[in-house]
This record gives sequence, structure tokens and C-alpha cells, in this order.
Amino acid sequence: MRIALLGAGTIARLILHHLGRGDLPGIEVVGIAGRSLASVGAGLARQHGLPFVIDRPSLLALRPEVVVEAASHEAVNEHLVPLLEAGISVVVLSAGALADERLRASALAAAERHAGLLHVPSGGIGGLDALKAACIAGVDEVSIRVAKPPKAWLGVPYVQKSGIALERLAAPYTLFEGSAREGVPHFPQNVNIAAVLSLAGIGLARTRLEVVADPGLTHNTHTIRVSGKSGRFTVVLENVPSPDNPKTAWLACYSALAALRDMASSARFGT
Repeated sequence: MRIALLGAGTIARLILHHLGRGDLPGIEVVGIAGRSLASVGAGLARQHGLPFVIDRPSLLALRPEVVVEAASHEAVNEHLVPLLEAGISVVVLSAGALADERLRASALAAAERHAGLLHVPSGGIGGLDALKAACIAGVDEVSIRVAKPPKAWLGVPYVQKSGIALERLAAPYTLFEGSAREGVPHFPQNVNIAAVLSLAGIGLARTRLEVVADPGLTHNTHTIRVSGKSGRFTVVLENVPSPDNPKTAWLACYSALAALRDMASSARFGT
């Protein structure tokens, strides 16, 4: 399976590291795409002897079967639909971009018309298999509480506008509470998991989201609650932050690798 990497951050480096170890059989990385020749992706590509491209025609010329987006909401907005229209499957890690209903509808239509797969991995959460099964029976409520150490929320414009002194918090502080539809766009690097949960379940409007800065935490902690006709379940994940980016769970990075393994495999376990 020929894949290209859109973005050259932690996830791209992790994929290349495990590919070099032989942990991703049947997968070949054919190139890296970035915004400019001065970006870190150019150096990463040179390090691994890969082509580096900065425009979509050059990306398409690499003939990838799958593009792994690990860049930004802006990258999803710019490239997702055209790649799907070219019949290329796309693994989207910046899933919060799909809170945009027009983009999501266009992407789904393009995937259906051109036989590309839009694949959104679970990221830093679990329980999506149970949620999808429960939704067939009927689900009444889905909620997710995203709690991270205060430093994970530094630099978020929504938080900066509120005037909260994150460095002086002595107790958990709720930064947002409401629907995922309203909350996800406020935290483009922090709560992509809430978008994944919503899209796998009962939608962004009905999924409840609480965002918390908690000085007592060292791990990114996600609490998911689901109730419906098939019963109730609660999933709590205490994720180690990525060494390079406290906004992202280390598990979310490995979720990308698991997605690629599934796509290249002839068998699949779990819903």
C-alpha cells in the first residue's frame, strides 16, 4: 500500500520510525507533503530519502493510494475533497475539521463517487466500537469530558480571550461546556476526539462536551459516557501526552499506525 504523509510532525516521524523497524508490513511511504520548501518536512524527507512536495499536483504525481493527514484543520479543508475526488483514500487525524457540515458532506459525497475511503481513526479515545453497536439499538445520551493539565491549553485563542490565568489555577476549571458542534471549533488541536466520538455516534449537536484545565493532572484524561437501549457504559482513558506536543495524546499518534495496519490487512478485529 503506497502512502504519502501530509504533515511532518510527531505522527509522520512515528510512522517513518516504525516503518524502518519493519512494524508496518505491506506499507510503503512514497513522499511527504508540506507547505513550503523551508518547512521541517523538507528535512524529514531528506533524512529518509523521500520526495518532498508542496503542491497537490506534485502530491498526486507520487501516486499514493492513501494520504495520511497529520497537519491541521487548514490542510483538511484544502486537500481532503480533491484527494478523495482523485480516488485516493485519506486518513484524517485533524478530525475536528469535519465539524464543518459542508466540508463533511462534500467529503462523503466525493468518497462515495470516486471509491476513496475517508478514514477517521479513534485517536486518543476508545469505546467507538461499542458506541457504533449501541447506536444501532438506539442511544439516548453521549458525553465526553476532556481534562488536561493547564499547559495543554496554552496558546488556544478561545482560552486566551477568556482571560483565564492557566498558570495560577489551583483547582479544575471548566473552559467550555455545551454541544460538541459548538465546542470543537474552539479547540482545533485539543479536542479532535470529541469530533470523532460525535461522528461515530449521535452527531455533533447531541453529543455533550466538557473541556477542563486541571492542575492536578499529569495525563490527558478523557471520560466518555453512553446510555441507550442496549445499556450504559463509561470509558475513562488516562493518556500520556505526546513528548513533543502536550496538546496531543501519545495514544492518538499510535492510533494512526493502527489505522494503517488495518487498511493494509486482510483481516479486521473489532467493530
